[in-house]
Amino acid sequence: MNQTFNAIKLNEADNVAVALTNIKQGEYLSIKGEDKILQVMENIPYGHKIATVFINKEETIIKYGECMGISTEDIYQGYHVHISNVRGLKEEERVDILKQSSSFNV
Repeated sequence: MNQTFNAIKLNEADNVAVALTNIKQGEYLSIKGEDKILQVMENIPYGHKIATVFINKEETIIKYGECMGISTEDIYQGYHVHISNVRGLKEEERVDILKQSSSFNV
């Protein structure tokens, strides 16, 4: 059986997927390795992130299994995750995340 996917999650812990092509509003997101299919709620350019679950305001955005930012607003499943709704980490947040990591030794 030959299946076509239009997105991938880079780590099973991720709460975003990456678009493998331009995806139009109303199309369905098919993530490689997952049975879950969800409707895309706005146009997503190739290479951009899509929320695969509801992400609360001030919740971490997980990509590659790592925190890559903090949401600045609620982000609903199927919506674009980008600079308009994500902020970078403050220095103290980076340090806290590193301290929580099992690979970091103080």
